[in-house]
Amino acid sequence: MDDKTLIARRVALELKDGDLVNLGIGLPTMVAQYLPPGIDVSFQSENGIVGMQALPAGVSPSADLTDAGGAPIGALPGAFAFDSAMSFGLIRGGHLDITVLGGLQVDELGQLANWMVPGKMVPGMGGAMDLVSGAKRVIVAMTHTAKGAPKILKRCTLPLTSIRSVDLIVTEMAVIRTTPEGLVLSEVAPGVSVDQVLAATQAHLIVPDDVSVMAVAA
Repeated sequence: MDDKTLIARRVALELKDGDLVNLGIGLPTMVAQYLPPGIDVSFQSENGIVGMQALPAGVSPSADLTDAGGAPIGALPGAFAFDSAMSFGLIRGGHLDITVLGGLQVDELGQLANWMVPGKMVPGMGGAMDLVSGAKRVIVAMTHTAKGAPKILKRCTLPLTSIRSVDLIVTEMAVIRTTPEGLVLSEVAPGVSVDQVLAATQAHLIVPDDVSVMAVAA
């Protein structure tokens, strides 16, 4: 399986029955495809919908029904749409159980940088700042390196999305949890050693005695 699929399948195991979950643009949207059986969650998009799903096969896309990145989506029975004020009221009011976001960098403090791409014109951070600040739990789904350079750093060199620490980092190499003591390496991907993770990470990682092998959703 490719790296993005591995990451999405591992993140899917973090979702619990009844969760209200925001999926960010890009890789995080893949998580919805791999929900474990019997898990019923509601997916929210910051552009104003709760109850979105992947566009079903054979259904023509609608310009009025998209995710936050503008990609066409479907809607489950009982889904509802609303304006930006309501959407960000959910986010800023602490009503989201989980947000899954992509990342450019995460540092030893668990701080995320995910909106400013060097050398590219960007419109701004969008809802990322609100999501990191407002969701009860923040999961970063990203590749471990970029062109061979670590993305988990001692300190972020790009502008921070929020000063709040994220809760979990899932990459194609490892699962890393943020704690008051620092970043803890809790799982390694199948076929990946602890030493390989450490070599690909600039930040200091706390390595417990019982690092397990990453499980993924079917």
